[in-house]
Amino acid sequence: MRYLHTMLRVRNLDVALKFFEDALGLKEVDRKESEQGRFTLVFLCAPEDEHLLKQVKGRGAPLIELTYNWDEETYGEDRHFGHLAYEVDDIYATCEQLMKRGITINRPPRDGQMAFVRSPDLHSIEFLQKGAALPPQEPWLSMKNTGHW
Repeated sequence: MRYLHTMLRVRNLDVALKFFEDALGLKEVDRKESEQGRFTLVFLCAPEDEHLLKQVKGRGAPLIELTYNWDEETYGEDRHFGHLAYEVDDIYATCEQLMKRGITINRPPRDGQMAFVRSPDLHSIEFLQKGAALPPQEPWLSMKNTGHW
């Protein structure tokens, strides 16, 4: 497993970037905008970690992901923190091992790519398949979401 990023929701992307880039010295290394999802994701890293992005094929790490939803949302204090993200070699095997330990898979890996669980303190943890998504398969394909993530 490899640590990827921590997602933080922001209300004003410009103000957030001024803080993280100007005040903290982090550097924007990637940006994704989704017209359909109506959000912008901005990935930042510490200057000393930038070389790590060039060493890894696929997802960069370690990063902070700023998530800006275009439509105004009210987040309680507990929803500004989004999730921790880890890349795994086999998302199905990871989820199966977690389930055997009694951990609920809140968002099953129906797409062979992404799953979410929650910690005992209700922190969301995302698992992403290393490389290309695995072919969809049962029981994951038919599994419904459980609770929130």
